[in-house]
Parts: sequence; C-alpha cells; structure tokens
Amino acid sequence: MSRREIREHLFRMLFRKDFHEENDLNEQIELYFSLMEAPKEEEIEELTNRFNLILEKIDAIDSIIEEAASGWKLNRLGKVDLTLLRIATYEIKFDEGIPTPVAINEAVEIAKKFGEDNSPSFINGVLAKIA
Repeated sequence: MSRREIREHLFRMLFRKDFHEENDLNEQIELYFSLMEAPKEEEIEELTNRFNLILEKIDAIDSIIEEAASGWKLNRLGKVDLTLLRIATYEIKFDEGIPTPVAINEAVEIAKKFGEDNSPSFINGVLAKIA
C-alpha cells in the first residue's frame, strides 16, 4: 500500500469522527477494515496507530487549524476539508518522519479527489500558514 493510499484510508477513517460518538469509533474502524479488500495485518496496525495518534492530539490539532484558518470556525468548515487539514496538521506538527512539503502536497492532492472545487486552494492556504 502506497503512502497516498494509507493517507486516503486514514482520511476515510477519520472522516467518521464527526458523525459518530467517541465510544463508537472503534466499532466504526473495525467495520471499515472489514470492508477493505484483503488488508495486510501490518497495514491495519499502521492505520490504527496513525488514527489513534491523531485522535490523541485532536484538540491541539483543531486549535492550530482554527488559528490558521482565521475567520473560520471549525464547525463551519466542510468535513472533507477539516479531515484533510487534521491529517496534514498532525503530519506537519507531530510527525517528524514526514517532510512538511510532502504533507501539504498530499493533502492538496487528496482534496482534488474528495473535496469541492475550492478545497485544494483552501487547504493549501491554511497549511501554508500552519507550516
């Protein structure tokens, strides 16, 4: 599984956060894995680990995003944009193994696939401020 595929799976997993109760997330993630096409055990472990690391830092991540997205409250952001910003912000601020330009580029590319027409430029602008 490529790094982009991992990010896309992580995006789909994290997207569920705003639609389910905190105590239902583990069940949602298990359901997600059951729908994947023959995932390898190490892929499940990596996705679960990264998902949990982001959730552990979600309050700090959201504060960083809200400060950078001046004039935008998190509840006013599109869920696709917010989810991608959360992943990229985690990678920029808390994951030393991922270069900042890579985190930004990957978020923009995934936004082109899943977001609205203005999502890539919005995400790029917010992440540039965060970086």
